[in-house]
Amino acid sequence: MVVQGKRKVLRKNILAAIDFLFFLKLFKDSVLKNLPPDERPQERLERLGASSLADRELLAMIIRSGTAKKDVLSLADEMLKKAGSLPGLLRWEISDFLQLTGIGKVKALQLSAQFEIAKRMIRGERSQQIILDEPRKVWEFLYPEVRSDSVEKVWVLCLDRKNKLIQALPVTSGTATSSLIHPREVFRPAIRLGATAIILSHNHPSGDPTPSSADLQVTRKIFNASTSLDIEMHDHIIIGEPENCPDNIGYYSFSDSGLLSQ
Repeated sequence: MVVQGKRKVLRKNILAAIDFLFFLKLFKDSVLKNLPPDERPQERLERLGASSLADRELLAMIIRSGTAKKDVLSLADEMLKKAGSLPGLLRWEISDFLQLTGIGKVKALQLSAQFEIAKRMIRGERSQQIILDEPRKVWEFLYPEVRSDSVEKVWVLCLDRKNKLIQALPVTSGTATSSLIHPREVFRPAIRLGATAIILSHNHPSGDPTPSSADLQVTRKIFNASTSLDIEMHDHIIIGEPENCPDNIGYYSFSDSGLLSQ
């Protein structure tokens, strides 16, 4: 009798929990359904196009659903607040998305892939007619990409014979040491793209672009490999912040410093 009584209580509690969750779901769904038709993101998107939607609404369309306690628009608001802005999400990693309640592994992977597509589209448009024939131009090109990065990222800029940018690719992430940067990772895309020259670049999250001893070793290692492969290495440029740079220019050029000669 005691066991049966406990089972009845347990069953009652489970049913009560189910009813509560169902109520929360109905409440959550009603947040969007109760909006006037002309204020619903999906209806506005269909009727007026994507340009008519606010950032939170566009993001909500991508996220698609919220949680039992938070509707999708509120989830989009939280994401924008933490990122600072919609462009700020371009710098998010998968782990950043996973920190939000309501974003599971699959959704985090989907969001990461969607924003990576956006980044590649931006890079593709920017690289159409870019000539990188001096260090300042490299800094202006890469600075928006790396200014908020908290870790060092190494980029290889593949150029044609007229120093026109073919493609800019990140090749490693982490401390830029010779043990992490192998010529194979640097020159593989250059060979695949038919580049005749490259520019190596990486950021210093501290903002001070002064090269370390590891930076000097990496530069010599990649430069020696470039001569063997008959692909010119025009420069290695360290990206920093002007206010943290000894010369107040925001970058360090190994070529300008005379450190790329045999």
